[in-house]
Amino acid sequence: MRKYEVTYIIHPDLDGDAFKALNEQVQGWITAPGGTIEKTDVWGKRKLAYPIKKQGEGQYVLLHTEMDPTQCAELERQFRLQEAIMRFLIVAVDEA
Repeated sequence: MRKYEVTYIIHPDLDGDAFKALNEQVQGWITAPGGTIEKTDVWGKRKLAYPIKKQGEGQYVLLHTEMDPTQCAELERQFRLQEAIMRFLIVAVDEA
């Protein structure tokens, strides 16, 4: 198991209930195959540096996770299939 930071930007027009449901779904993608979520930071709605999918802002979420490296490819696939997720980034954290 390795530690990762998973950051994703959700469409700004998603209401509170849909936003919460999508976050729970993402957390399920990580925990179902045996990963764990150590910390969740919801940064809220922020202005983007440049438009993404014709949007000037997005709702940012950062997850500190621990999961198997083979799980990353499946997580990326799930992110790409969700239209409400505009961008995502998965970064391995150095444990030094």
